[in-house]
Amino acid sequence: MSIQVSVVVPVYNEELAIGEVIDSIGKTLAKAGVEHEIIVVDDGSTDSTSSILKKYAGKIELISHPDNIGYGRSIKDGIMKARYPYVCMIDGDASYPVNRMPDLLSYLGTYDMVVGARTGENYKGSLIKYPARILFLWLSEFASGRRIPDVNSGFRVFRKDAVKRHFNTLCAGFSFTTTITLAMSLGGYFIKYVPIEYHRRKGQSKIRYIRDTMRSLQIIVETILYYNPIKIFILLAGILWFIALLGLMAYKIAGVEWAMALAISAFLTSFIVFGLGLTTDLLRKVNMKEEGR
Repeated sequence: MSIQVSVVVPVYNEELAIGEVIDSIGKTLAKAGVEHEIIVVDDGSTDSTSSILKKYAGKIELISHPDNIGYGRSIKDGIMKARYPYVCMIDGDASYPVNRMPDLLSYLGTYDMVVGARTGENYKGSLIKYPARILFLWLSEFASGRRIPDVNSGFRVFRKDAVKRHFNTLCAGFSFTTTITLAMSLGGYFIKYVPIEYHRRKGQSKIRYIRDTMRSLQIIVETILYYNPIKIFILLAGILWFIALLGLMAYKIAGVEWAMALAISAFLTSFIVFGLGLTTDLLRKVNMKEEGR
């Protein structure tokens, strides 16, 4: 395989898996004949991860953060350090199948980004996580108008120059993967999703479900507002139209007096919201024209 790729591995307290992941990357890409470098970004680990990484001196490029500042920031630093035109990012917790890396790389040249779309019981997770995942996928697909099997997979390969164009909008935290998916989808890039088996991670998860779920929702909305704001306003207007319809039905069927006032208010407000959406979208296009994009 003639592709040159820089593999970026963000790690934070991954002493149980990082050695296995580095060894597997090296063996897999060497067997596939892929010219590569491995860039490990240690984001302020407090366990023995740093000591393990020192044993790989000469085999990896190591970036060490003095403090834990974020998953996305670690990947960005790795991308900036990368020497090759293509970048592969993969987590250091052994949850992704490294042996599938050549499969993802085989689509480069045709696609701008190739995503390992997770499957299996470990990806489905608990009943608590499932509704949020469905909501995020629906919002992402609604905004982009494209099918997105996995919006936040941490295993993907992409053109370095394409992703660097969107650095200012990419999240520095756990939502980096979500924002890069949305930025590339809304930016009109060609994206391929390849089904992969997702494994149980080694070590403890760093995600705090409630806090990070709310943060992810915020990031998704912000990203959509930046790239395609009219979709958010259409969604809000649609909700108001639905409320107006319910109010009208309540008045007609049950004779609820105040329901008619609610219906009229919601209906009129929906037109104001839609108008704001059109204005926002026009301002976005003017701004893009001035920036030469």
